[in-house]
Amino acid sequence: MSIFKKLAGETVIYGLSSVLGRVLNFIIMTPYLTRVFLREEYGVVTELYAFAGFLMVMFTYRMETTFFRFSSKKDANLEKSYAISSLSILCTTLMFCAFLIGFSQPIAELLNYPDNQDYVIWFALIIGFDALTAIPFARLRLESKALKFAMIKILNVVVNALMIVFFLEGCPLLIDLGYDWANVIYNAENRIGYVFLANLIASGVTFLILLPSLMKVKLQWDADLWRTMMKYTFPLLLVGLAGIANEVLDRILLMRLLPGDLIERRAQVGIYGACYKFAVLMALFTQAFNYAAEPFFFRNSDRKDSKEIYAKVAQGFTVVACVGFLSILLFIDFAKLAVGSDFHAGIKVVPILLLANLCLGLYYNFSIWYKLTDKTIYGAYISVAGAVITVVLNLLLIPRIGYVGSAWATLACYFTMTLLSYLIGKRYYPVPYPILKIVGYIVLALLIYQMNLVFRGKFGPGTLMLYGSNAVLLGLFLLVTVWPEVRSERPS
Repeated sequence: MSIFKKLAGETVIYGLSSVLGRVLNFIIMTPYLTRVFLREEYGVVTELYAFAGFLMVMFTYRMETTFFRFSSKKDANLEKSYAISSLSILCTTLMFCAFLIGFSQPIAELLNYPDNQDYVIWFALIIGFDALTAIPFARLRLESKALKFAMIKILNVVVNALMIVFFLEGCPLLIDLGYDWANVIYNAENRIGYVFLANLIASGVTFLILLPSLMKVKLQWDADLWRTMMKYTFPLLLVGLAGIANEVLDRILLMRLLPGDLIERRAQVGIYGACYKFAVLMALFTQAFNYAAEPFFFRNSDRKDSKEIYAKVAQGFTVVACVGFLSILLFIDFAKLAVGSDFHAGIKVVPILLLANLCLGLYYNFSIWYKLTDKTIYGAYISVAGAVITVVLNLLLIPRIGYVGSAWATLACYFTMTLLSYLIGKRYYPVPYPILKIVGYIVLALLIYQMNLVFRGKFGPGTLMLYGSNAVLLGLFLLVTVWPEVRSERPS
């Protein structure tokens, strides 16, 4: 049990950084931004961060996973793998940043922001700083320094939030009080830009904190090892690009496929982006689990009982993810207070997106086989299949049912990827996953959610009877799923 406790403990710590960061964003910044900005303004934030997701994958090309693999092999040279990974990222980051900054005006015009060349420059620097810290963060994960990892991540979020408040609230107040110097850094006509500038400052602070780790990199180069690492990582780059397409392409396509003028489309994207934040509450657990599980899987790959461990991890993940799914939906009346009332029209997509992110978490569990067997090309095939589904369904559904179609496309994509990874993995690296239990947990969660809808219709939203009934339903799920496992672990 100690090995599972270690994984759970690291997941909690990684989750702490994700939870505190996302909660700060969801409970404080999202309500603030969705009330300060109009829907079409928030749509700008949503769209540009979608493009940034693609760029981040390009800048890092999944080298952190490659670093895990080549640092975990028998007779591996940790320092050499760290040096080569870091130097590779440094060289490509400088080239990518130079390109984006050099062509910032044409890129801004291509994105329909001809008057905001500075957005492109800021995002180039944001992603550049984030890319340069990817390998140092990966080393912290590999060395199980989860607490240090979490503290730096939390500081990044805190700095980001404080700078947003300073720019959007502090600067206007200082100007009103007669401090003319604030006029130099504040422009009321470009308030959205300060969200990105705040992110740049936070990313810069994170880079400075991790700079000593980068400065310690030994200038050693092994061209043969680098080529081997790139051969391993290239399919993962395709996985990453397809994965980010599955995650954010819907927001880009919505801007181009929804009816109405540019302002109306941005307003719809803003609604969808704000309500997608509810799915982030599920995604933060999935992300925390992935942070802890990926190095955990590699570290324990040589154990005789490794496959049984992976099976138990997947089962445990499903239970916790289903609890998260139900907790959000059963008490959605409280959760939706985190989003401005102008954005509540999009709440209907939340159950679909939550289930999609649950499937994504299972995919992280089931996909470990192609990383352990060095068959990363299969990960690329699976992710590309998911991307094709994302594109086709968005093209078909957005003109008919708007952003609801994007939510269904996301669910179809992640479900298909999960199924393909499980089925193909059975051939190359069979793991005895308790599939009947996993499916049963999800079905039970869906049935309980449907019962909640019945109670909502009977008792009405916002009533004590409804919340009491929902608490009983959540307790029922825990009783059915957790109690049998607890009893089985007890010594006879």
